Amino acid sequence: MTTLTTDRLTLRQQEMSDWPAYRDFYASDATRYTGGPYDAKQAWTLFAGDAGHWRLKGFGWFILDDGTGAVGACGLHHPPHQAEIEIGWNTFPAAQGKGYATEAARAVLDWGWTITDAPRIVSYIDRDNAASKAVATKLGASWTGDMAAHDPACEVWAHRRPS
Repeated sequence: MTTLTTDRLTLRQQEMSDWPAYRDFYASDATRYTGGPYDAKQAWTLFAGDAGHWRLKGFGWFILDDGTGAVGACGLHHPPHQAEIEIGWNTFPAAQGKGYATEAARAVLDWGWTITDAPRIVSYIDRDNAASKAVATKLGASWTGDMAAHDPACEVWAHRRPS
């Protein structure tokens, strides 16, 4: 399985030991822009779906590990109900504000261009999620002016393939 590294993070496949941090994040208000908070059963479905996406598509979400354990997640996914490959990111509350989302997403995008021939990768960002819009902007993405067909509350932000 793929592992990526940055200056401060290891982006790796999830492990059962990541479950408590993942579950607690998805139970928190920090997930308000992604349909949460979620109960433990719903969070488990997301956790298992992240793991299964790798098997089905050959790519997926990474756990962000700063050496102390799971501090967030970032990855590519393309479920059947979404028009394009998406890159998404989150950092667990104790790790927010450290730049981990931008650092991880930059590594995932660089890797994503090597495994897909997509002309762009998108981020579907809730119109009220200023923090994710700031990350997308730092990554060079821009709002297309469109809203996501699968979620009309989300703007479509495009990350264009480098020339």
